[in-house]
Amino acid sequence: MNIVIVGGGKIGFSIAQELALENHDVIVVEKDPERAAFIEETIDVMSVCGNGAVMDVQRRAGVPDADLMIALTAGDELNQLACMIARKLGCQNTIARVRDREYSMQLHELKDELRLSMAINPEQLAAREIFKLLQFPAFMKRDTFAEGKAEIVELEVTEGSPLDGLRLMDMYNKIRVRALVCVVVRNGEAVIPDGNFLLSAGDRIYVTAPATELVRLTHELRLRNKKSKNVILVGGGRIAEYLIPMLLRSGTRVKVIEKNRQRCIYLDEYAPDADVICSDGSSQSVLKLHNIAAMDAVVPLTNMDEENLLIAMFARKIGVPQVLTKLNRVEYGEMLCARDADSVISPKLLSSHTIVSYVRAMENTEGSAVMTIRKLAGGKAEAQEFAVTDTTKNLGVPLMDLKLKSGILIACIHHGGKVIIPGGHDMLQSGDTVVLVTTAGRSLLDLNDIFGRE
Repeated sequence: MNIVIVGGGKIGFSIAQELALENHDVIVVEKDPERAAFIEETIDVMSVCGNGAVMDVQRRAGVPDADLMIALTAGDELNQLACMIARKLGCQNTIARVRDREYSMQLHELKDELRLSMAINPEQLAAREIFKLLQFPAFMKRDTFAEGKAEIVELEVTEGSPLDGLRLMDMYNKIRVRALVCVVVRNGEAVIPDGNFLLSAGDRIYVTAPATELVRLTHELRLRNKKSKNVILVGGGRIAEYLIPMLLRSGTRVKVIEKNRQRCIYLDEYAPDADVICSDGSSQSVLKLHNIAAMDAVVPLTNMDEENLLIAMFARKIGVPQVLTKLNRVEYGEMLCARDADSVISPKLLSSHTIVSYVRAMENTEGSAVMTIRKLAGGKAEAQEFAVTDTTKNLGVPLMDLKLKSGILIACIHHGGKVIIPGGHDMLQSGDTVVLVTTAGRSLLDLNDIFGRE
């Protein structure tokens, strides 16, 4: 597909890189000449230097013939204007980044007038991800499939866990939950295991299970299964603004530490049921003063990755049960290994994955059967959801009789509204959807790509 991205900042760069790896033809419009040159030299895309909200610049970038235009500049108004101009020039699919809460609230009513295919809000995506993780503190990551009926969750195998030393073929007999370990990360390497794989303490595993089984899964594995009820947010920016109402509605007690006095006044009026504290949350003495050790969860959300790293490390050191850390530079996430944080939240990556999934859905209308894609294990593996159609090979053949290419695992089947964690006697049928887990770097654009030669 031909895709034009207006705005080559952190998110624009990340999305351009992802789409280029998906073999799309990408052109990035960037106002800063040095940044435009850097983008073209660093990743396999073309760049056009100029203002992406100007018709002549969009024409030079090929917007009239593009399949999709994505506006990701720092200005909400500029992004919406760029999308309106793109539609005027004949581009039928447009996506705008809209970060301001007031704009987001009215986008549903204005979507037709603005002719947006999609609006993306990185901070809102991050807030939703944090909220989900706070509901199940045992999980470090959660991804949803099969219309919300199945999930792939990340957790760590600890010493003394029922999973420590367990051979995967014996898992159901041990924990009596319909679940499948689809990826194991050990010593930084991601492996798609078979039934003979032996788990050990320190492994990070990705488990597929019906959404209805998650509570039982945490119970059987003796994991912390009560949601966090007392939470400190360090930083009162946009993510906090979206997250606070979600937490308050769920009955969570929220304490926000923000050092900007004007922002504190705004948050206090915006969310009077939250405890807003005007102070420097990066200070350990301030955190101790406000009883951080008694919290169920700490969420560092400042605009500085380095501050968030230090807050997360301190919170974990004094024994806070759950630590969720926002980072813009995802490479810093490796510094939070060894239990310094349960999860790293990256608005940039969440946005990138959402847009790549949208592009995959567009391809689906052109003949590909892929529906959803999620990155696992820091990008070392992928979970992909496909539609099973009449053109799918091997319909009605038991899975035990199928020959799949190496590095591919069928993680779950959604059949007739029911989630099936597959065994050897299960089979694919037209109308199903199926979730596959593969090692990174594979190009699966059709379900038939998974089958090996007879």
